[in-house]
Amino acid sequence: MRLSRRALLAAAGALPLLAARSGLAAEPARIRIGWVVASSNWPAFLFAKEGVARHQGASYQMEDVHFSGTPQMITALASGDLDIATLAYSSFALAVENAKMEDLRVIADDFQDGVPGYYSDEYMVLKDGPIRAVEDLKGKVLATNGAGSAVDIGLRAMLRKHGLEDKRDVTIIEIGLPNMKAVLSEKKADLVCAVTPFSWDPGLRSIARTLFTQKEAVGTTQMIVWAARAGFLEKNRAAMGDFMADALRARHFFLDPAHHTEAVELVAKVARLPPERLEDWLFTKDDYYRDPDGLPNLDALQANVDLQRQLGFLKSGFDVRKYADLALARAAMASVK
Repeated sequence: MRLSRRALLAAAGALPLLAARSGLAAEPARIRIGWVVASSNWPAFLFAKEGVARHQGASYQMEDVHFSGTPQMITALASGDLDIATLAYSSFALAVENAKMEDLRVIADDFQDGVPGYYSDEYMVLKDGPIRAVEDLKGKVLATNGAGSAVDIGLRAMLRKHGLEDKRDVTIIEIGLPNMKAVLSEKKADLVCAVTPFSWDPGLRSIARTLFTQKEAVGTTQMIVWAARAGFLEKNRAAMGDFMADALRARHFFLDPAHHTEAVELVAKVARLPPERLEDWLFTKDDYYRDPDGLPNLDALQANVDLQRQLGFLKSGFDVRKYADLALARAAMASVK
């Protein structure tokens, strides 16, 4: 039986509606999330364990993107090339105040530094060198990974506590975190910043000692947060709910001591490191504190932003709670038992 033109058009018009109702027409939401250090930032290894990402490929599709540093993620967020950034507290503040991202929202914790009983970044000098106290740094060359970075702010805060200032009393140079050991061993710098996994390198430990920690300089820091723009969150609320639930499920797996050996092996594969380089500290008290529920410490984040203002990196500072949206994280807690 031949159908009329009107009937054919009506049937064709019904196809999108039928497809939508069956879910066939809905493409998974694209979620691009950045990271810097493979063994530290969750997104690098988040779904390395099969089975935890129950909604991956259905309601959303996560894409992890590597960056050399968190400031570069600000540019990517601004251009629409990134959806979720793992920002250091310092970069988060610069994005809000300097880049004018009034719609930026903190949605989860990545990790925290200086939480009692857990690891804190180290500022190291040569064991056989003359530097025994912070005052001994006067006239020396100090290496950080970039002006305004979290560890750079920690260094400047400690210098100020002891009456020392960049350019007037010391010279601060910028060196990539993986190159800190070489710079110190070759005596191109008298002090370097050491963060995991590089700080646990036996080669570095054999030649260096810790002069002070970031905790001693600035206290507890909400070192890295997950941050996204409000428009993206509003547009993809349902998909983000599924993603955050899967992310929390993954977090629980990796933090469970019963899974330690497997968790280390999975991260080692992603980071392209021998498991023995990670097994003694990763996901232990010798690692950064990672909130089991993925909730950031907003009090610490506020203190960190206030310190940036005091050091001159921010003009005025701001209330961090105005830039937090933890509803998705809390909903994930309720759905993941």
